[in-house]
Amino acid sequence: MTTEHRFILTLVCADRPGIVHAVSGFLSERSANIVDSAQFGDALTGDFFMRVHFSGGAADSDALRAAFAPLAESFGMRWQLHDEAVRQRVMIMVSKHGHCLNDLLFRHRSGQLPIEIAAIVSNHRDFYQLAATYDIPFHHFPLLGGTAQAKAAQEARVLEVVQQERIDLVVLARYMQILSPALCDALAGRAINIHHSFLPSFKGAKPYYQAYDRGVKLIGATAHYVTTDLDEGPIIEQEVARVGHSMDPEQLTAVGRDVECVALARAVKWHAEHRVLINGHKTVVFP
Repeated sequence: MTTEHRFILTLVCADRPGIVHAVSGFLSERSANIVDSAQFGDALTGDFFMRVHFSGGAADSDALRAAFAPLAESFGMRWQLHDEAVRQRVMIMVSKHGHCLNDLLFRHRSGQLPIEIAAIVSNHRDFYQLAATYDIPFHHFPLLGGTAQAKAAQEARVLEVVQQERIDLVVLARYMQILSPALCDALAGRAINIHHSFLPSFKGAKPYYQAYDRGVKLIGATAHYVTTDLDEGPIIEQEVARVGHSMDPEQLTAVGRDVECVALARAVKWHAEHRVLINGHKTVVFP
């Protein structure tokens, strides 16, 4: 019994008539079947975004790319073609708060995330046993000395893992270190961070305690791509939960951690399924 290959084509170009017709015609000519398709035209920027999930057409993604290239060039497309069977290789970075790490590991093992977790990196040793439980390599890269040179040396080791493990996506699962501009640039478009949505209102330590002191009614979390602008990269997903006056700071913190896990897991899943296209300082997230 043979299984048909499935592919995902994503593209961005200037909006103009005939794009959908050209893409669907290309696939039809190769006896491909469109499983689902979504598109969006941004009236403000004039850009057109499209994601096409299809089966058949060819078993060789390289041959499909070569055949599609002339059409893409004629429309000035920025495009990618992905083999659905090839899972993104992910590296998770974490510090001393492990709720998001634990959630991602469980979702991965239970088949809820279409990824391969190739490495866990931390500036602390707290979660090396958790990594061993899931049989995932754990890399302890402490920040020694607190100098710019020490940070550069530590980040060089991080990049070595990215290169050696052929990492497609880096997930900052409550990694409490600011990445340097050089590392942000190296990981542009392939690093996702999670933070509590109180920023910038509640900065620094114990934000949920600060929220308690202010009597907030909603708490939330934001998953976004990493850029050199701290916590201001293109937003992929946000989640909120309503809280009440009877909740103490520890209860708020527990709710906040749950919200962070949900938002981050969705962002990772959607990125891995090639549903997220960057649109300037924003994103287009196809259902």
